[in-house]
Amino acid sequence: MASVKIVLVKHKKKKDGSVPIAVRLIKNRKPSYIFTGNYILEKDWNASERCIKKSHPNSTRLNNLLQRKLSEAHASLLDAETSNESLSTKQITNKVKRKGNRVSFFEVAAERIERKYKAGTFSVAKSELSIMCNLEEFLNLNSREPMESVIEQIKDRRKKRMVQGRKPEHSMVDDIKAFAKKKTLSFEEIDTAFLIKYKSFCAAYLGQKTRTITNQLIFIRTLFNQVITDGEVDRKHYPFAGEKEKIKITSGHKIGLTREEILRIEGLKLKQQTSIWHTRNVWLFSFYFAGIRISDVLEMKWSDFKDGRLFYTMNKNEKPVSLKIPEKVKGIIELYKWKRKSSDYIFPFLDNVNPQNEYDKFVKIRNASRLFDKYLKRIAKQCCIEKNLSNHIARHSFGNIAGDTISPHMLQKLYRHSDLKTTIGYQANFIHKEADDALDAVINF
Repeated sequence: MASVKIVLVKHKKKKDGSVPIAVRLIKNRKPSYIFTGNYILEKDWNASERCIKKSHPNSTRLNNLLQRKLSEAHASLLDAETSNESLSTKQITNKVKRKGNRVSFFEVAAERIERKYKAGTFSVAKSELSIMCNLEEFLNLNSREPMESVIEQIKDRRKKRMVQGRKPEHSMVDDIKAFAKKKTLSFEEIDTAFLIKYKSFCAAYLGQKTRTITNQLIFIRTLFNQVITDGEVDRKHYPFAGEKEKIKITSGHKIGLTREEILRIEGLKLKQQTSIWHTRNVWLFSFYFAGIRISDVLEMKWSDFKDGRLFYTMNKNEKPVSLKIPEKVKGIIELYKWKRKSSDYIFPFLDNVNPQNEYDKFVKIRNASRLFDKYLKRIAKQCCIEKNLSNHIARHSFGNIAGDTISPHMLQKLYRHSDLKTTIGYQANFIHKEADDALDAVINF
């Protein structure tokens, strides 16, 4: 049986002697508090009646507020008992804090993104913030306007956000806080019909591919699971259950470069110390190490090289890696031998980063990646490569050239995969010999 009372939380007394007022819920001897944001002096508190004395100038208004909070807590308890829900005190307090069933999707999402930001996973926070912008565009869509006009307006707003985001004084936290204040979308509004329309909007107005849209549905589903677990939203509103919206993760073609195309990139004559020259070196460095992520390559320091081996920790999963330094990598890092302090980065893109500011490092890595995409297209053109030469294709190129000549267990180690199934599924994109032979056996008669 749970109990609900209005209390003063005396152990959180402020320096001026005022004490916070809260609704206290106790269930299974575990207390949880809903702070009202109001403070009073103990002399203004009627302990027996659990209300504010008339001696306080705002006693009537505050007592009305406390009674409303108390009623909301009682109502949530009653709902839980009626529906046989086994809610914890934390789940009940969350329900009250969110004011019942109309939980703001933007508010919950902003809280999650802020946690990601504070944890230093800036790339995740940035991508999830982009999903919020997409949802806002969808909610504000004027379907009566010509489609071409709407698309141009969306592009203009996106361009302005990107320009604003590059300014030194801009903070991602400000964007997060702006969404935290929005109450325009509740979880109850996100039903199957909403998701179908949103998917169509993403494809038609934003020009997004299936996998990009799927990632957004996964984000929405993650937040639904969170609020349902916390007891803030009833499970009946879950739009991904049963025969409702089903998330299907599709895998597109992974196309890598051939040995001949790699040789063209290696032999391309470029002026030293130029941006395109650095880009080629970074990309080849990644390829020679079986497709190390570009962000990890940029963070490589001279101190990571010991006794002819590379020792580093992957940013994505914090997994330690040790690899032999190939001769071709030695040739690249020799080009940067003038930077020999152990604390120096091999490549110059993070030379001016603030070591005390992880977000500054994230911004510089992101800007460098955009620069690489620009110059990789030029390299592809100069090397007569028609494939989309990108940062990530270094990993695909290693897989393509490896084919089925290396054992899956060795590839697992080189790819830094935790599960062999991941390696087998990944490498299946580049193993074609058996299928090709089977095709020839049938048609060559």
